[in-house]
Amino acid sequence: MALIKSISGIRGTIGGLPEHNLTPFDIVKYTSTYADFIKIQSENKKVIIGRDARISGKMVSDLVSSTLQSCGLDVVDLGLSSTPTVELAVKWEKAAGGIIITASHNPKQWNALKLLNSKGEFLSEKDGNKILENAEKNKSKFCEIDKIGTYSTLQNYFDKHIEAILKLKLVDVNAIKTKKYKVVVDAVNSTGGIIIPMILKALGVQEIIEINCTPNGRFSHNPEPLPEHLTELAAEVKRTNSHLGIAVDPDVDRLALVCENGEMFGEEYTLVAVADYVLKNTKGNSVSNLSSTKALKDITLKHGGNYNASAVGEVNVVELMKKTKAIIGGEGNGGVIYPEMHYGRDAITGVALFLSHLAKSGKTTKGLRMTYPDYYMSKNKIELDKSIKLPIVLKKIEEKYIKQPIDKTDGLKIEFGEDWVHLRQSNTEPIIRIYAESKSIVTAENLTDKIKDDIKNIIMND
Repeated sequence: MALIKSISGIRGTIGGLPEHNLTPFDIVKYTSTYADFIKIQSENKKVIIGRDARISGKMVSDLVSSTLQSCGLDVVDLGLSSTPTVELAVKWEKAAGGIIITASHNPKQWNALKLLNSKGEFLSEKDGNKILENAEKNKSKFCEIDKIGTYSTLQNYFDKHIEAILKLKLVDVNAIKTKKYKVVVDAVNSTGGIIIPMILKALGVQEIIEINCTPNGRFSHNPEPLPEHLTELAAEVKRTNSHLGIAVDPDVDRLALVCENGEMFGEEYTLVAVADYVLKNTKGNSVSNLSSTKALKDITLKHGGNYNASAVGEVNVVELMKKTKAIIGGEGNGGVIYPEMHYGRDAITGVALFLSHLAKSGKTTKGLRMTYPDYYMSKNKIELDKSIKLPIVLKKIEEKYIKQPIDKTDGLKIEFGEDWVHLRQSNTEPIIRIYAESKSIVTAENLTDKIKDDIKNIIMND
């Protein structure tokens, strides 16, 4: 069905043909090339691996582990884990790198290898491209028997992750305990079903109601935490008179919230709320990507900080956060990056910061949401035919709207007064994503439709 190679890793559907799907051949090919990269970078031979709970996870993990060992590297396996937990383990265990085995929000037929550097961060564009180039040469050399690497496991790393979160200055356990919160959790039957209830208990949440929290990889609904996939969670929050609903994706780096009345808090507003709390208590700057809501800029300016927008992709957000010394950042898909913890999207840390903010605000979840400026986003996409040359399409769109403010950092972002539209080719799928935002949902949708019509007309005329 698909094999997508990008700087952030290798993603594909299980089964099928080599080079067309994520097969054992491809797993060995890209893992061994990554091993070559690690050995060039450092004499350190330790590599951390971990996986989400999807059905193919153990199979892929075994292949990754055996390949790393056959290349002379020592594997430390966290087993069922989360993306942010593996990232922290790489840093804390002083490893040379790490591989997270997860296809994130993709359905069950997908899996992926997410590649980390020695800081526990995703590879830079330069390093990622180098691995992709070397993989095509297919020249990895495997070790003789006396030089193969070792294999060991590390248990209870979720405990270490949570212990570190509880030590954060802005995490206020006493304030949360006082509120005696009742919270519903939907972890789509992956590893969030383990760690999210754990962090809630550690924070003093009085009652935790779990749905879809058995980590068997049999996703109970589409695993991307979007409103249309969270109807069961919303209904359970209302039925049980809970204060909050929490949803995470399979590898627990994206966080979505549901208000006490069953309404969505809004995936774009997870970061906005956490940033409001962080910036209210610590002076500093923020970063999100070009496709994220303008509300973060509004909140940042309100607290006297500077806001900057990066190209889409966690590695780009992190790079700009470091450059601008941002103290909070992330992406509008519910991804919160808090450098005080680490430079990676972390839903577990996001939960702790959000609940601290909610408790100290004295508001309900809906009441807190109402304190933020209302922007409405329309998110659409157009599937690409292989014959279509995207740069030409974007160039013609740019020419049509040449009188408007335009940002070409990543694809094409066009401003129309308070409104904007962002067009870019996806890093993980053969599509053009079209995001538009306005203070009116009708305006946002009309703007998206107009740009879609423009693209279709350009393609037809060419």
